[in-house]
Amino acid sequence: MGRPSKLSEKQWSEIGQRLLNGEKAADLAREYGVSKPVISARFSKRTETVRNVAQQILETEQALTSLPLSEQVQAVTLAGKLRSISMHMADAANYSAATTHRLAGMAHIRTQDIPDGPLTAEAKAVIQDVVALQRSANEASSIPLNLLNANKDAVKLVNQDTPVTPVKVVIQVEDASVPEPAAQ
Repeated sequence: MGRPSKLSEKQWSEIGQRLLNGEKAADLAREYGVSKPVISARFSKRTETVRNVAQQILETEQALTSLPLSEQVQAVTLAGKLRSISMHMADAANYSAATTHRLAGMAHIRTQDIPDGPLTAEAKAVIQDVVALQRSANEASSIPLNLLNANKDAVKLVNQDTPVTPVKVVIQVEDASVPEPAAQ
């Protein structure tokens, strides 16, 4: 962790806005008493991203206005529907993640009911419950994992200061009542 910034978040925000307005980093560095590399390190990617998004918005608006009015309405309506679908999918992923968490927790708690010692009919029944709960948890995790995987680049942009490393969790459950083959 580096030393704390001598500028407030408000000052950094002002610098960012002024950079977007076309002012030079060197001039702002002198004015605020910080080095140009510090400003560049903090804003170069962000400023470029904001400019790219602004350019995409401008191009989209130009493309939209080039359509006849009835098609503009259709395009805006479709965009609204796509945005709604995206939000519903994000909500579904959130609910599925919560379901995964709950089912995995239930499976974990149920494992405490497996008696030590020989594999009895009762132990097999508990193990089958655990397997069913864990299988359901794994299936429920597919929506949030797929959504995270599809949006991993966006997640990285949001968490630039704390990069996210996508992981794949694989849990394998085997039927304990089936004897393992003898080693040769």
